[in-house]
Amino acid sequence: MMASILRKIGHARTSIPQARASATAGAPTALQRQYASAAAAAATDSGEQPFFPDEPREPIVKTAIPGPESKKAIERLSKVFDTRSLNMMADYSRSYGNYIADLDGNVLLDVYAQIASIPVGYNNASLLLAATSPEMASAIVNRPALGNFPQHDWADILETGILSVAPKGLNQVFTGQSGSDANELAYKAAFMWKRQQQRGGASADFSAEDISSSMNNKSPGAPDLSILSFKSGFHGRLFGSLSTTRSKPIHKLDIPAFDWPQAPFPSLKYPLSDHEAENAKEEQRCLDETERLMQEYHNPPAAVVVEPIQSEGGDNHATPAFFRGLRDLTKKHNMLFIVDEVQTGVGATGKFWAHEHWNLSSPPDMVTFSKKAQTAGYYFGNNDLRPNKPYRQFNTWMGDPARAILFRSIIQEIRRLDLVANTAVTGDYLYAGLKRLADRYPREIMNLRGQGQGTFIAFDSPRRDEVLRKSKGQGVNIGGSGEMAVRLRPMLIFQRGHADLLLERLERVFGE
Repeated sequence: MMASILRKIGHARTSIPQARASATAGAPTALQRQYASAAAAAATDSGEQPFFPDEPREPIVKTAIPGPESKKAIERLSKVFDTRSLNMMADYSRSYGNYIADLDGNVLLDVYAQIASIPVGYNNASLLLAATSPEMASAIVNRPALGNFPQHDWADILETGILSVAPKGLNQVFTGQSGSDANELAYKAAFMWKRQQQRGGASADFSAEDISSSMNNKSPGAPDLSILSFKSGFHGRLFGSLSTTRSKPIHKLDIPAFDWPQAPFPSLKYPLSDHEAENAKEEQRCLDETERLMQEYHNPPAAVVVEPIQSEGGDNHATPAFFRGLRDLTKKHNMLFIVDEVQTGVGATGKFWAHEHWNLSSPPDMVTFSKKAQTAGYYFGNNDLRPNKPYRQFNTWMGDPARAILFRSIIQEIRRLDLVANTAVTGDYLYAGLKRLADRYPREIMNLRGQGQGTFIAFDSPRRDEVLRKSKGQGVNIGGSGEMAVRLRPMLIFQRGHADLLLERLERVFGE
């Protein structure tokens, strides 16, 4: 399928809607004919126009997963690459829209989407058009060291892409390589900001003691500052980000870590409407302990980092009131407020940025991003977060123009199809369906959460791993997090018809 799509797109400079239509035109493959016939029936069934007209009507399960061909490929790969975390061996040339294919003819509805990283579908024609453009080819083969040799149109790429969706109040960006890298860079910015404040401002220069002690990893040049994070949070696997990650021991074992504080994250009771008073008390307890750590921890925090929804740690939620209280505390104690939107950003919660649900009195100081953006970095608005000298925030690449170009195409596709609104509507529909299933199978779907948060929905299952395994047998690829959570991370092109397929197959699993 991919070869057919690429042939149709070529290097034609057409509009995105025209390219999308032409990508599936011409003599279709047998797989395209099968998908197109099924999709027409699916559109009739659901009463909605599918975003991918030639997508399968439903999953196709031909063998056990992994099947014989996948097992051969896994065995070969395992000789040169660690496959112990492998979920399935994918065939991306046959994956399309919301569906991921393997080597054995199985085609699964993918509601995990590369750990929440595919926004607008496998082999999206608009993205393939961008990928085959001369602009992209130049960015790939002439990848610049952006800090020293930025390409002539880098400002235009940023302004028409990454910065066009910047969170309110944040009009600057520092680009990076990954979600972990984005957080590391944000932490560095926070530490430099704090020390500049302590010296009297950006105009104050380093002392001789600053300079000499920094080379020995000693204070004051290497200050005894910290980043405050939360229990069960996940912020990456590099050294600084790993010190703020608290989700699973396997991430941290044997790795030296900074002596940084960990505050409790609210443990809410569900349904929320039945436990408002208890949950408010729990959130206030966590805010009180957070403030105590801000004031008393022996390595003072320069910043607080928090996920809008703790994803890897088990899809843990808090109310907007908690985050507003947290923002007030960072203002009160002169600390920066970093919102880690690596997984929640780019439309998944029914708003482009999840923190938009909070109605904050003032914007976060920094918002980190990656995953669905297909690039990484952090947004900021305060000029004081720019270091006082060059080369302090620096590496060879400082991001990737090729990935920034791709994100621009993703943004265009999200706007063209109004996918954030689609995700909000579909999420409400999916949540209602899961609530009905939870009423029928209360021992299988527990603590259902994510209402009003788009398709960023999760529930706890006492037999979580079995649910994930059996779902694959029913043609659905789902992920887990924490100890018991089943987390749903469908793409932004996930619609009500897909939700019906998911609910039907989950019911089969629970009914076994």
